[in-house]
Amino acid sequence: MIWAVVLAAGESRRMGTQKLLLPFGDTTVVTAVVRAARASRAGRTLVVLGADRVAVRLELEPRGVEFAVNEDYQLGMLSSVQAGLRALPANADAAVIMLGDQPFLPSRVVDAVIGAYEAGGQGIVVPTFQGRRGHPVLIDLRYRDEVLAIDPADGLRRLMRAHPGDILEVESGDANILRDLDTPEDYAGLPEGVKP
Repeated sequence: MIWAVVLAAGESRRMGTQKLLLPFGDTTVVTAVVRAARASRAGRTLVVLGADRVAVRLELEPRGVEFAVNEDYQLGMLSSVQAGLRALPANADAAVIMLGDQPFLPSRVVDAVIGAYEAGGQGIVVPTFQGRRGHPVLIDLRYRDEVLAIDPADGLRRLMRAHPGDILEVESGDANILRDLDTPEDYAGLPEGVKP
């Protein structure tokens, strides 16, 4: 089974408030991401919690997702990826790593990444837009132990540097793979109707 792993553990320091809980259309930022995950071809969805974990979990509990907690969330994004991979069952085949602050990412991009993995046989699938790599990244779980052994300061790029021949790039046709919400200016720049 392919799992969607939504990273929702960050502190949102640059935003100044927990960005995952900001309004986004008729919902919140993180709920929009979870909706995309659940609407995709991923079989199950796991959300990795960290900072503000109680509030984020309360927002998502009715959504039919599972949870893992990253106690080391202050170490950065890879520590949340590692917490998510540790929590997946042994029979999981792959994980699509989704960022909790990409609420505009459509499920069709997730499906394209999954479809390329199923068709291509490579263990790492990365969406691109005009030659630039973005998210979500799919990782075959044959790399689980290797990812768990990486220093969180190094990030997933270390895995990619170790296996350049096993990376499949998929042109997404969607600039949203490169876009996330980090600052108040990012949020203020959203189109009318998306934010209050």
